[in-house]
Amino acid sequence: MVEEYLEALEVWYKQRKQTITAFSGGIDSSLVLYLSHYFLGDKAIGCISASASLKQRDLDLAIDFCQKYGIKLEIIRTDELNDKNYLQNPANRCYFCKNHLYIALTSLKKKYPGYTLLNGTNTDDLGDYRPGLQAANEHTVASPFVDCGINKQAVRKIAKHLGLAHWNKPASPCLSSRVPYGDNISTKKLKQIEAAESALNQHGFTDVRVRHFGTEARIEVPPKEVAQLRAVFPMVSEEIKQIGFGLCTIDGEGLVSGKLNRALNE
Repeated sequence: MVEEYLEALEVWYKQRKQTITAFSGGIDSSLVLYLSHYFLGDKAIGCISASASLKQRDLDLAIDFCQKYGIKLEIIRTDELNDKNYLQNPANRCYFCKNHLYIALTSLKKKYPGYTLLNGTNTDDLGDYRPGLQAANEHTVASPFVDCGINKQAVRKIAKHLGLAHWNKPASPCLSSRVPYGDNISTKKLKQIEAAESALNQHGFTDVRVRHFGTEARIEVPPKEVAQLRAVFPMVSEEIKQIGFGLCTIDGEGLVSGKLNRALNE
């Protein structure tokens, strides 16, 4: 099946000739960018925004990825943290973030005329609440995985087949996704979240979310790791309080991607 996907993707890419990939360092956009370079060579460019909502660790990994494979990378800074629509953190916050990104990418096309804008959306994303997809449609951003019928599981299989080292890298949504809708986004909050998750990484928790509930840091790790977290929690709690939180708690349910979206249904 992987070979069939690769054949379909090759046909898809060869119809584009030149591409700019909206790159975040996650496995989806990493594979889109890798395949762009694989099929189109130097006519494939990655572009990542070094904004406060992206972990420095993810930015560093993205830069290393492009250096490893000889892919040209443009690093930009988007302006969402100066947008009151974004800072107010409405349910469609992601739309405003992606809109700023795609405006910047469209501007970059002046430097690279004729290039097609790409993102890493896969077919599983179409069934989730993702306001950013509206921004992609408005800016005519193409999605090779959607067009070729490729879901998240297939993305990982293709990446593993091609030997990409981080084929099984845990999802790493933007830091703003840790703040409940309606609570304002700020650079201070994003830095606190990043520092808290980094502290947990140091304790061996690679797939983790720290939800920012005002003065409370609520930790999510996979259910099978909750007991492990409880064992080191006194130490972890003190470290996170030093970052600026008054209270640190464990979410006993464990990590659920997009958990804060539940509030939208309620």
